[in-house]
Amino acid sequence: MGYAWYGLRILKIFDKQEKAERTMMKTYSAKAADLKPQWYVIDAEGQVLGRVASQVAQILRGKHKPTFTPHLQSGDFVIVINADKIAVTGKRLDQKVYYRHSQYPGGLKKTTLRQTLEGRFPERALTHAVRGMVMHNRLGRQIMSHLKVYTSKQYPNYPHHPHQAQKPIPWTGPEALLKRQSTEAAEQS
Repeated sequence: MGYAWYGLRILKIFDKQEKAERTMMKTYSAKAADLKPQWYVIDAEGQVLGRVASQVAQILRGKHKPTFTPHLQSGDFVIVINADKIAVTGKRLDQKVYYRHSQYPGGLKKTTLRQTLEGRFPERALTHAVRGMVMHNRLGRQIMSHLKVYTSKQYPNYPHHPHQAQKPIPWTGPEALLKRQSTEAAEQS
């Protein structure tokens, strides 16, 4: 873009190419009223903890949608069932340690992943993994409220969970591909 000075006024000199470059592209930004969250069910039985957690975090955040807006809760609700039957690779059952502190001297508590999965609240392993993958602010806390995690002990009848009224649909993203690969590998062995 060229400028020509004539006294106190500035005259802009455009040629045809620069006129074409001036047309602005608009970025779509969704409004809260435009967003309609969907409910998804993910069966975590036999799935690897980190891979399921990353998929859940993406769905909760809304990055799989074309209407993704960074400053809004544009994600969907996720129901994870059979969280106590989740798999891990390597020696993570014994080597992965969760720490918490009571804020008193000597108050450091350690829990391994095996103790967590065999304890009273095995769903906390998945919840902890997903919480580490979302933002650590107000929006992250709002996003985490859309995650519902259940074990097979809580609801022994497989498809039953307390969210049947929302008519959740099974997630058919990359998580389904992982399950198919693991079953094919078992059949070949």
